[in-house]
Amino acid sequence: MGRTSDARNKILDAAATLIEQRGYSALGVAEICATAGVPKGSFYYFFESKQALARAVIDEHWVTQRRQWEQLLGTEHDPLRRLRDLFVATEEIQRVGQQKSGVVAGCLFGNLALELSNQTEEIRSRLQEIFEEQITLIEQVVVEAKDRGLAGPSVDVREAARSIVAQIEGRVLLAKLLNDPTQLEMLWRNCLDLLQVPVEARTTID
Repeated sequence: MGRTSDARNKILDAAATLIEQRGYSALGVAEICATAGVPKGSFYYFFESKQALARAVIDEHWVTQRRQWEQLLGTEHDPLRRLRDLFVATEEIQRVGQQKSGVVAGCLFGNLALELSNQTEEIRSRLQEIFEEQITLIEQVVVEAKDRGLAGPSVDVREAARSIVAQIEGRVLLAKLLNDPTQLEMLWRNCLDLLQVPVEARTTID
């Protein structure tokens, strides 16, 4: 059982790396298995298709990312600080990736949404669910910020959270295009403006 699980994990890891580097459509099962160092037959033991593998990669990635988001957004820091911590961590992930491979890889979810959302309904639907979960996680923090007077009273918390997620994705995409993680530095300043954060509250965080 241990060896079987190890082979599946190797395929998932190889697929995630290759999708990150080159996208989904250009990949073949043989290349994935060669990179994973497992026989091609192992692939179909675990996954009925390449699309099923992509879905598994997405789910595995979200398990890891959601855990990180919950840790960052669930600390005892004030809500604005928690949002900033998320932005800093997001930039750091792209920076570390660039140091390892020489390029900014971007967001797995965003990359696949651009590549597959008009082609594969199952993938599109799953990515939509994940982005909605991200929005909900951030919305909880925005609600707290508004309740504590750290965000403007007229802020629509759900739409603000949606805009923050969209901004993260957009900035990560720009960082990928320009191969420049510093494109994410404006997330914090833009978030303060979006949430109509009073000047006095900004100075306590800056």
